[in-house]
Amino acid sequence: MQILSRELKHIAIIMDGNGRWALQKGMEREDGHVQGAETAKNIIQFCSNIQLPYLTLYAFSKENWDRPKKEVSSIMRLLSQTIKKDLQSLMDLNISLLIAGEKNRLPLYVKKSLEIAVQKTAKNTGMKMVLALSYSGREEIVSSLNKIIESKNKNINEDLVEKHLYCPEVPSPDILIRTGGEKRISNFLIWQIAYSELFFEDVQWPDFRAENLSNIIERFYERKRTFGNIE
Repeated sequence: MQILSRELKHIAIIMDGNGRWALQKGMEREDGHVQGAETAKNIIQFCSNIQLPYLTLYAFSKENWDRPKKEVSSIMRLLSQTIKKDLQSLMDLNISLLIAGEKNRLPLYVKKSLEIAVQKTAKNTGMKMVLALSYSGREEIVSSLNKIIESKNKNINEDLVEKHLYCPEVPSPDILIRTGGEKRISNFLIWQIAYSELFFEDVQWPDFRAENLSNIIERFYERKRTFGNIE
């Protein structure tokens, strides 16, 4: 089993490539999302096994609402079904679930499934897993600033902004991974990744394995993180 150093606490992943993976195999895009959900389950278990404290998965962005209605509906059904089906697994792995994003835009049946899972896992003491749903990094910052304005606190600083983000108890990612071959951030955790180590992988998300993640972790340890200081 891989041993983590104290330096690595949080991995965030942009799970990209489900649709392209399916189309390359002559399948429907929805089939790619189904396989992507299986990959996510395996990666979650691996991260729990190596005792990673925090894992964030970019599951659905604010911009994804503009996709064809059929695909969006399919993703929402898959999300609800997966949460219900794998809730016991989260309990067995002692994982607590958190949600980041504008939950009000989600269909009611999805919100219900998520609320039940968040409540039931709240007292678990193992890895904290954040699902970014209907998420926008810019919107998160605007939301934080609006909360500060509502509190009438005029002394705005970085600490105050961070305290009003969606999941203020979650530290900034040490590693940000994007699968699928694209090399962009796509409005994900843009406040939190100021000093994250970025890894852009060509492998499509459904083909991403624990071995790929283990390799990235090894490469992370080879990097020298100075955070703007002299080594």
